[in-house]
Amino acid sequence: MKYRSRMDIAAAILEIAQGGAIKTRIMYRAFLSFPQLKEYLELLLEGGLLEYVEEEKEYYTTEKGRHFLKMYKEVGQMIYPAGSKKKRIAA
Repeated sequence: MKYRSRMDIAAAILEIAQGGAIKTRIMYRAFLSFPQLKEYLELLLEGGLLEYVEEEKEYYTTEKGRHFLKMYKEVGQMIYPAGSKKKRIAA
């Protein structure tokens, strides 16, 4: 697997959690170990990009998190425009 930046991993987690997701689902879909997952969830929760709903035991991407994803994708499109040979993140 190619190297992913912290920003790439954060974006992947936020993308997965848009409709709500439990820890296990996030961990497997984002290809993270449990210690990595804990670190990123804490970081995103503290930053207000992710929220945890105790009753549902799920994580959800906040409005701030959706804004981050939008900006992340726009920057990716500027760096790797359509037709570029580099692999892009799916929008």
